[in-house]
Amino acid sequence: MTDILKHLDLNSADGTQLNLDALYQIAPSAFTEVRDDKTGEISRKVNFEVLRRLLGDYVTDGDGEMYQFTWVGKNAARAEAAKPTDKTLRPVVEDSVDWDNTKNIYIEGDNLEVLKLLQRSYMGKVKMIYIDPPYNTGNDFVYHDDFALTAAEEDFKAGNVDELGYRFRKNSDTNGKFHSDWCSMIYSRLLVARSLLTEDGVIFISIGDDENANLIKICDEVFGEHNFIADICHKHRASVSNDRIISENHNHIAFYAKEINEVFAQQKNIGEDPVLDGFDREDDKGKYKLAPVDGPGGAKKGNPFYEFMGVEGYWRYSKETMQKLYDNGLLIVTENNLQKKYYEEQARQSRKKVTTWWDTDFLTSSATSYLQKLMGCKAFDNPKSINLLIRMLKMMTHFDKDALILDFFSGSATTAHAVMQLNAEDGGNRRYICVQLPEETPEDSEARKAGYATIPEIAKERIRRSGAKIKADSPLTTQNLDTGFRVYRLDESNYEKVSLSPKEYKQDQLDLFAYNIKRDRTDLDLLYGSMLAWGVRLDLPLQAETMDGCTIYTVNEGDLVACFSEGITDKVVTAMADKSPLRVLFRDACFKEDAQKINIYEQFKQFLDWSDNDAFNNIRVI
Repeated sequence: MTDILKHLDLNSADGTQLNLDALYQIAPSAFTEVRDDKTGEISRKVNFEVLRRLLGDYVTDGDGEMYQFTWVGKNAARAEAAKPTDKTLRPVVEDSVDWDNTKNIYIEGDNLEVLKLLQRSYMGKVKMIYIDPPYNTGNDFVYHDDFALTAAEEDFKAGNVDELGYRFRKNSDTNGKFHSDWCSMIYSRLLVARSLLTEDGVIFISIGDDENANLIKICDEVFGEHNFIADICHKHRASVSNDRIISENHNHIAFYAKEINEVFAQQKNIGEDPVLDGFDREDDKGKYKLAPVDGPGGAKKGNPFYEFMGVEGYWRYSKETMQKLYDNGLLIVTENNLQKKYYEEQARQSRKKVTTWWDTDFLTSSATSYLQKLMGCKAFDNPKSINLLIRMLKMMTHFDKDALILDFFSGSATTAHAVMQLNAEDGGNRRYICVQLPEETPEDSEARKAGYATIPEIAKERIRRSGAKIKADSPLTTQNLDTGFRVYRLDESNYEKVSLSPKEYKQDQLDLFAYNIKRDRTDLDLLYGSMLAWGVRLDLPLQAETMDGCTIYTVNEGDLVACFSEGITDKVVTAMADKSPLRVLFRDACFKEDAQKINIYEQFKQFLDWSDNDAFNNIRVI
């Protein structure tokens, strides 16, 4: 009974196990139980012979010719995406704005590790992802994931890591794995990111010509070729490059759905703001204009031919539909033709179909000038246009104004700015999660001279300034606008790695066995790290209270109640139970002896009318 309180699994989700769980849902008969010869433990395994029989003729051994896209390091990248991480996110309250109330999140750290950490709390929760990864032009930095785990000293000497251990490097086209490194980098991240999307979620990926073809192939594999929506080409520069055969004035946006049928079912809600011109007539139902009902293309388009109200021709509607329009007073005869009333209110509720984006609203030069004016210096090279992000947000979230938006290559934080701006314009409550590697600014850059040592420092200040400007520009309509953000920073585990036996430690190190938490970690570090591990969102409200010298933390009025203080009392346990929590969290140091764990287990069962199974599942120790 000493282990009656289960320890919380503090690693991120295991990608392989997630795949197995998904397979079990559709093919449970392909699984069997096997005993491990070494440990004696029984675990669930895939019986490939049964799975092969279930799939029939739709199986290949992979020996013959087949269509596939591969590169050096692909298998390692796939394995890395599935491997759990033991890192954590630490709250940085002093860098945040309106911590207690905001729903927005800004995270500093390697995005692959961060995406893994977000899986338990945000799986299936993100409506839209936008990323602007390195374009691999030979001059930009590419995140370098060394799957072979070479020595840290060699990495540092080679310039693959900085002083903090973050991996990124300039991917010169003289590198023998120029395209392979980039493909591995983006592949592993997309594999993890896909799991965060809602079933009707979408992803937009900005890219240049250099890797567009490879990106499309990778997305076809990760999201499924059938989930491809469009390769959007948009104008990003107005000036002409005379040193090229064709001046490259465009960028691409790869646009994919997680599940195309879910997105297609909502296509009437997807698109751009409708044009509300020409509604120059009015009746008792409101303003309207006349719209054609004839069928352009005639028989070639399958339009029916018949006579109606004395007018003969090809129509876009069946005769029965035309009769209903007539009965409802919506058809009008005009000079040997028929037209129907199209009301302004109908137009307001519709979305205009998206076409090409070849206007000048998305120029990088304009975005650079705008950001320079906002920041007071040229703080960032080639930022994305806020108009580009707003266009995508309007297109996908016009009828989902509470949507969660993710950008894990967030750069200057254009996505955060766009979310706040659009919320101000249409009264939405969209939220964002932005992730950015703490890449240092060049020493001779205007950003460094202005005091910005890293890209996240630029981004956080941009969010602060843009939020303040939005509220100042529209003070009457933005009083409740969320312009705050919580900052989290990726770091090593909160816990010491105790791998030696007690005899191998010096006397002053023996307390590691009783005190496994790193000395520089706070209660909030432990709390938010545990929330990620237990699938609780990072933006939920938090209250703290003190009782008998112990601090009790309550997340979202009881989603999780935690106490990390040493020597908790029955009064503390009663106060925690009074909050009717869904989850209860302690640390080992809370208990003077193992018998107290058993007592607390029984107390929560009694106070909350929990069964043994409820208590076992709802109480955890770190």
